[in-house]
Amino acid sequence: MKDTALNVPMADLRAQYQALAPEIDDAVLSVLRSGRFGLTDSVAALESDIAMLCGAEHGIGVNSGTDALLLSLMALDIGPGDEVITTPFTFVATVETIALLGATPVFADVDAGTFNLDPERTAEKITRKTKAILPVHLFGQMADMDSLGKLAGAHNLPIIGDAAQAIGCAYCDQAVARHSLLTILSFYPTKNLGAAGDAGMVLTSDETLAEKLRYLRFHGSKGTYHYKYVGICSRLDAVQAAVLGVKLPHLPDWNEQRRANAAFYDTAFAETPDLIRPCCLPQNVHTYHQYTLRIRGGQRDALRAFLAERGIDTGVFYPQPLHLQEAYVGYGGKPGDYPEAERASAEVLSLPVMPELTEAQREYVADTVRAFFHGKNHASKGDSPS
Repeated sequence: MKDTALNVPMADLRAQYQALAPEIDDAVLSVLRSGRFGLTDSVAALESDIAMLCGAEHGIGVNSGTDALLLSLMALDIGPGDEVITTPFTFVATVETIALLGATPVFADVDAGTFNLDPERTAEKITRKTKAILPVHLFGQMADMDSLGKLAGAHNLPIIGDAAQAIGCAYCDQAVARHSLLTILSFYPTKNLGAAGDAGMVLTSDETLAEKLRYLRFHGSKGTYHYKYVGICSRLDAVQAAVLGVKLPHLPDWNEQRRANAAFYDTAFAETPDLIRPCCLPQNVHTYHQYTLRIRGGQRDALRAFLAERGIDTGVFYPQPLHLQEAYVGYGGKPGDYPEAERASAEVLSLPVMPELTEAQREYVADTVRAFFHGKNHASKGDSPS
């Protein structure tokens, strides 16, 4: 039987906008009509709402998730001579912000199941120069914060939680920001809560750090010509806050739909060989920013090509760990140093899991993946995989 192959993108931002278009248009036009685009009351309201959702006392809106990382490090006075322990299996912003401040990113390997920072490997990397631990809550699942928290406490180290992919997640029934001194969020358009461009936020319950961050994001001032710190220009603008404010009430439902899509895939792939489904630890509330499989036997790239030929978009996050990237080899990394991160980079493949995914689309994705593994991968493009 011949069917027309469906088109299944990793994200459908047009569909998300169309579902909320009247509200988003009204909110954005209201800002434009007001002529006020900076740190307005609506920005402050969004900061408060997101901080409450994530379990923090304060939210400091900034220009991007990358800036949120940079400003968090700046707030802790991290710079030359300091070391920050983090993962090599992450988006580059986690590491580049450490390097930009003249500090040294120190890598520790990841857990084979969750892809998150391994506490035992982290403990091995602590020195007298260590100034912070920076775990990444990758793909929407929090790292082992009980173990990392005990480790950090024993050495009097702050934790900066990179939750760029993990808004709405929880660990041991506590929201994401309760487990770190500073927690960063990204609102890049494809995130679970996405703006209409770049935007980010730092969360903290430390009032002194929150106040310092408000200075740092505004050239080290409070909007006057008195500069208390050396800062940068990184403010969450009112237009982005307007878009995020419309979307925020929908985030719990969107995250729930992502979990439902993930559960569908889990069931669909239960008997599929050479495919390892995502691991969700029982203490975690996973938000499935990505649904990431491990493809064994060196078949990842062939599967990805097979799916692409049939209209299914996929992602490889990330194709090479950072310790092997040209820009970061100077920080002391060579092949074999972080085997779990290296193995993950060779095996991971993310499938579409967006909340806008239709039932027909997710069934088509599952059927096509199974067709590849069950020997039907010679079917021509457009053939029904079932």
